[in-house]
Amino acid sequence: MFSCIARPAVHLSRSFSTSVQSNARVAVLGASGGIGQPLSLLLKNSPLVSHLSLFDIAHTPGVAADLSHIETRAHVTGHLGPDQLGECLKGCEVVVIPAGVPRKPGMTRDDLFTTNATIVADLADACARHCPEAMICVIANPVNSTIPITSEVLKKHGVYNPNRVFGVTTLDIVRANTFVGELKGLDPARVNVPVIGGHAGKTIIPLISQCAPKVDFPQDQLAALISRIQEAGTEVVKAKAGAGSATLSMAYAGARFVFSLLDAMNGKEGVVECSFVRSEETECAYFSTPLLLGKNGIEKNLGLGKLSPFEEKLVAEAMSELKGSIKKGEDFVKNMK
Repeated sequence: MFSCIARPAVHLSRSFSTSVQSNARVAVLGASGGIGQPLSLLLKNSPLVSHLSLFDIAHTPGVAADLSHIETRAHVTGHLGPDQLGECLKGCEVVVIPAGVPRKPGMTRDDLFTTNATIVADLADACARHCPEAMICVIANPVNSTIPITSEVLKKHGVYNPNRVFGVTTLDIVRANTFVGELKGLDPARVNVPVIGGHAGKTIIPLISQCAPKVDFPQDQLAALISRIQEAGTEVVKAKAGAGSATLSMAYAGARFVFSLLDAMNGKEGVVECSFVRSEETECAYFSTPLLLGKNGIEKNLGLGKLSPFEEKLVAEAMSELKGSIKKGEDFVKNMK
């Protein structure tokens, strides 16, 4: 976790970049929660962040005080409750949103919709008012709906820029890399599996045919691997037995995405991450694909690439659910009072 102690340099270059210092002001909305606290810790540890602005509806002053004692350069401020949200967001270049309720056993990500949709809409509204040009990275589930919600709220304020709104699906890539590495005896830090589609169940489509290094699996093993990647979140929910969902691995994945984004904003070239974004690559209005990141967010959508027949089938099977989740998010904003 702490690069000066344990991280191999090759892995740092891909995700936890520590070679460049910048002056980015980053806000974490939902900073006191199960994802928010470890995510904030990882962000505090990075020289890419000069100011870490933390918001939640409870406990934020304590989390901020605790993190502020860490011997890294990022200045930490804690902001508590709706009245302090504007101050938290003022001047932020990147906003990360892990806020919301976690899944419990038997729940799907879509079961979280009613509660988390309102939370994300309110936070997106505040971003539109106080940091309209910020990069917005949404972790709150269901991402397949919360990204359309965020986009529609920003449109209402006339500040929507599709190149600056990201659904963080990085945990799917992290899991795919890990599981492939385990099966093939490879260092997962040196495995890269693109994951496209969405961020729930069968909408999660790992492109094993595009894995680097190249790997091959018998069809039955491939099907089992893809199923495990798609249901990995449920695996954690069950293992925690009601105590929450994936928090530590999600914090890691969220930090990896933010560091890639900050690297690109600082001018580093060739930074690629998958993310659920506004897209014209398929018949879905939003779709996750590898993106070339740049100073202004998405520099180029790299598309789906060449798919195997099996992967083409997975994409086709995901479309109906993905369209429904997107429409559900868009309709939620249309019907807001």
